[in-house]
Amino acid sequence: MIQRIQSVYLLLAVVALVGALCLPLGYFVNADGITLMAFKPLGVTLADGSLLSTWGMFALLALAAFIPACTIFLFRNRRLQMRMAIFDILLLLGYHIVLPLFVGTLKNELGSTFQLSWAICLPLVAIILDWLAYGAIRRDDEMVKAADRIR
Repeated sequence: MIQRIQSVYLLLAVVALVGALCLPLGYFVNADGITLMAFKPLGVTLADGSLLSTWGMFALLALAAFIPACTIFLFRNRRLQMRMAIFDILLLLGYHIVLPLFVGTLKNELGSTFQLSWAICLPLVAIILDWLAYGAIRRDDEMVKAADRIR
């Protein structure tokens, strides 16, 4: 059913990932210590207005936000719901592998240092919420199987 606790977990994961899509994940600070360039999943906007694109990170996060939104409505197919939750966790782990690569590349290209923002934790929160949703879906599946054995 759609009003189960796993739906709440998945909805909170969607909210966390949409927040991560919209908020800056950190800032690049030049050697002068004054110039800040916000690092968002879509890219870094330089002082002259040009954009260094990181569309791969944006695509990973957008897909990772779309999957739990769709998973909420798969309540009739618990097996598929569990697979989708695990797939979302794997996507977010891939995102956390790609993130330092992009930051390192951009740090070298811009010749600056990187300061983390609190929004970088939002995908980690989404991983935890996906894992909680997976556990709740698994418990529901076991409960339905046990009820079917009794009949």
